Amino acid sequence: MADFDIVALGEPLLEFNQTRPGVPEFLQGYGGDTSNAVIAASRQGARCAYLTRVGADAFGEQLLALWRAEGVDTGGVLVDAQAHTGLYFVQHGPQGHVFSYMRRDSAASRMQPGDLAHGLVQRARFLHVSGISMAISASACDTVFAAIGLARAAGVQVCLDSNLRLRLWPVDRARAILREAIGLTDVFLPSMDDMQHLTGHEDPSRTLDWIRDAGARGVVVLKLGKSGAVLDDGEHRRAIVGLRVASVDATGAGDCFAGSLLARRAQGDAWADAVRYANAAAALSTQGYGAVQPLPRPEDVRALLARA
Repeated sequence: MADFDIVALGEPLLEFNQTRPGVPEFLQGYGGDTSNAVIAASRQGARCAYLTRVGADAFGEQLLALWRAEGVDTGGVLVDAQAHTGLYFVQHGPQGHVFSYMRRDSAASRMQPGDLAHGLVQRARFLHVSGISMAISASACDTVFAAIGLARAAGVQVCLDSNLRLRLWPVDRARAILREAIGLTDVFLPSMDDMQHLTGHEDPSRTLDWIRDAGARGVVVLKLGKSGAVLDDGEHRRAIVGLRVASVDATGAGDCFAGSLLARRAQGDAWADAVRYANAAAALSTQGYGAVQPLPRPEDVRALLARA
């Protein structure tokens, strides 16, 4: 039996989220896509660990304290005395939320394949990585592929969230690297927005065809935002509708979806049930500001599902 349900690898960040549009007041929180996902999974009852580097600074100490408070194992977190912990700001306006990052040369961007010598990847049921994890630097990209290789050799299922950020890498490089990674994963979680940039398609069916042609061999869950998701298990495609709530901030909703989905799969849910649960969790996460604070607890998710 694996020691962890989910081990995630990636870039954690300090978050400063504007709570009132146009007013220079920011709520300090935490972010980073795979960190958000692993905290969401832990809140749903999964046994989790996180792999990264943080700076030897106050922000790095806060992130370590956060993971420990959330029940996430930090044995795979290295403290890098030569680099800073990254951060970002979120501003809200008529066109939605706008992100501004200070992540260049951050500790997480200095991850190396050798950082995986602790062996935590091989002790999980799922390894969770993302496009951002591969885009922040060449060495971080190498680390993701090294982790995938370790997972596959140990029989650990690999989950990839596309999380395309074109400010981090050109679309041609993103497309090439993600295509290679897709063929190595057991679970692929692309968003429709991401895939429109990579494929040029606006139709979910054509998009899923492209993903299969790219080598996807396992389960694909195409995220459609508030409209829900399409579950493609390799034999059938099934639309699962989203749940409407009074949203104020969608920061981290996709990460909540990923973590909640894997947590429910680790606890034995069928894929369709896990997607429904993840839809509900992601919807609830948009009712507060920030990526982490609004992440729901199981009782809140089940209450929403019962009302749906």
